Amino acid sequence: MADAKSGVDPKLLEILVCPLTKGPLNYDAEANELISKQANLAYPIRDGIPIMLVEEARPLDGDA
Repeated sequence: MADAKSGVDPKLLEILVCPLTKGPLNYDAEANELISKQANLAYPIRDGIPIMLVEEARPLDGDA
């Protein structure tokens, strides 16, 4: 489970979905990102706030 001090509140993770696909997101604590496997995108988390904009997401390279 994600730790609120290092990333995102676990309760928030339960309700967040990818804005592009409306699919589930996985929290990557090491990269501090929310991963959408369906959209192949990683959404950044800045100061504990998920940036859920497709324009701000980075494409995944197949290694995530």
